Amino acid sequence: MNDLVAREVDVVVVGAGQAGLSAAYHLRRAGLLPDRDFVVLDHAPRPGGAWQFRWPSLTYGKVHGMHSLPGMELTGADDDRPSADVIGAYFTAYEQRFGLAVHRPVAVAAVREGDGGRLSVETSEGIWSTRALINATGTWDRPFWPRYPGQETFRGRQLHTADYRGPAEFAGKRVIVVGGGASGTQHLMELAEVAAGTTWVTRRPPVFRDGPFDEDAGRAAVALVEERVRRGLPPQSVVSVTGLPLTDAVRQARRSGVLDRLPMFHRITPSGVAWDDGRSVEADVILWATGFRAAIDHLAPLRLREPGGGIRVDGTRAVRDARVHLVGYGPSASTIGANRAGRAAVREITRLLEKEPAPA
Repeated sequence: MNDLVAREVDVVVVGAGQAGLSAAYHLRRAGLLPDRDFVVLDHAPRPGGAWQFRWPSLTYGKVHGMHSLPGMELTGADDDRPSADVIGAYFTAYEQRFGLAVHRPVAVAAVREGDGGRLSVETSEGIWSTRALINATGTWDRPFWPRYPGQETFRGRQLHTADYRGPAEFAGKRVIVVGGGASGTQHLMELAEVAAGTTWVTRRPPVFRDGPFDEDAGRAAVALVEERVRRGLPPQSVVSVTGLPLTDAVRQARRSGVLDRLPMFHRITPSGVAWDDGRSVEADVILWATGFRAAIDHLAPLRLREPGGGIRVDGTRAVRDARVHLVGYGPSASTIGANRAGRAAVREITRLLEKEPAPA
């Protein structure tokens, strides 16, 4: 496609993870056709969304609350296979079954005001002119690294969950894992088998949740996140309000002391971390399992952010621009939330397209 000539569609979907594929499915059900009426752009090299980048030792059986995409169940998955392989194969089959024609790898640099009330989407394959945008970019591309005094002096290795490839490379190392989410506990349980020692540090005491994480529990968790987004504050992850699932493995790790948590340290030293009460821990590695932030910098030219730092949404619609819908953002960041958000976004966009017919 010529970089200087914009190709026109009714809807551009940015991102082909759970939320983007759900939206694309519902666009097809609404009668819109890929590459004629809408296009799906994905920066990743292959199907699988963020799952394709997860560490190989994160098997499907360890996944926290994966729900099938609309219209096609994920069945017969081997719990011992890497989740990246299971979900990558599932997303591949899904894209093929529904003919979603995802364009990849395509990087989206910016979304700007275009001509005639359209949006201009600037990408590595040229410019797309669209009447509506569904943003489904998730968070994997924006790992959050907290800053602490002395961080630059640490002589060991620092890495984020986004860079973690499994426990083998930490054999014989003393590892500090920072973060109270599911990734932190999964890292600790793996590392405890090979590391010389592990230390778990979190800002708040972890909350463990007993019982199944079913659809009702998922909806309750989504509801807890919605209020922040309505107020235009940066969203918290849905996982942060569900608590940590109390599996048999987690129970054993708590009994053995692997999941004994320390409060957040106050500074980092060349050889480890230290607290103001005089305590210190020596370490070779600090692993930051501190989560991610929404990857929405490409929307900056539209000035959608509120003073609180987030994008205020009503359902999935950006309050500052009715042409823009965010799915997989805030309350729809879980897999069940993403499915529902894709359907809701398409419902509103269909109304928008009917209300404002395209120029002849």
